Amino acid sequence: MQIRHLVLSRTSPQVMGILNVTPDSFSDGGRHNSIDNALTQALAMESEGATIIDIGGESTRPGAPEVTIDEELRRVVPVVEAIRKHSDVIISIDTSKPEIMDAALHAGADFINDVRALQLPGALDVVAKHGVPVCLMHMQGDPASMQNKPVYSDVTAEVEAFLISRINACLDAGIDKNKILLDPGFGFGKTLEHNYALLADLALFHRFGMPLLIGMSRKSMIGQVINKPVDQRLAGSLALATIAAQMGAHILRVHDVAQTRDVIAIVNAFNKYKKQ
Repeated sequence: MQIRHLVLSRTSPQVMGILNVTPDSFSDGGRHNSIDNALTQALAMESEGATIIDIGGESTRPGAPEVTIDEELRRVVPVVEAIRKHSDVIISIDTSKPEIMDAALHAGADFINDVRALQLPGALDVVAKHGVPVCLMHMQGDPASMQNKPVYSDVTAEVEAFLISRINACLDAGIDKNKILLDPGFGFGKTLEHNYALLADLALFHRFGMPLLIGMSRKSMIGQVINKPVDQRLAGSLALATIAAQMGAHILRVHDVAQTRDVIAIVNAFNKYKKQ
């Protein structure tokens, strides 16, 4: 898949830098919720090696409250405009609301990253109208309740079934198959066991023939293992990034861009010299 000038490949993942323009995101809430601060952070991540900046105006952490359309527009659109004015970096919009998608794409964004996989009314139509790439993510429940004892009989099979249903919905709406990315949704309605079972099965998702966007940076699947708070999960995040890169992830969605670029360089060197 190509997103403007950016070509996605299993052999060397791209780094997507997380830019939360919210007051309450789980890791960096409030740090970048002004246009100047957000622009400074976006340009810094680009200089560190991020080829994609993922802008979110509504926190999707467990238990997060919903944000109105007007408030999300106020948070997101000016930041998209500011980044586009100063940079040619790829911009994705982390939203489920069709109104935000439409406004952000008009403002200069390049593709949609939707934790609800275009399930809200009108979302499919917006993406089809603009003809842009979209990432479909799996989530059991919604952010307010997703971590209230999630249950699966077979987490990988159920995530795959959900993604198949959403891919078909996209195709029926006129969205090009070659513009669909997939995200198994680590941390979204999954226990620790579910998350690591999905990670162990990550290579199975290549059967769809669609790029994989993987986001595990600083999440509870790290904290529950090493018993450290969010701001002390760099080593765990890099370990998971290494595993995902080795298993063919196309995009790594992360907070720590420079360090993740180092991980990718090491994985690429290993793959270059290992015996086939």
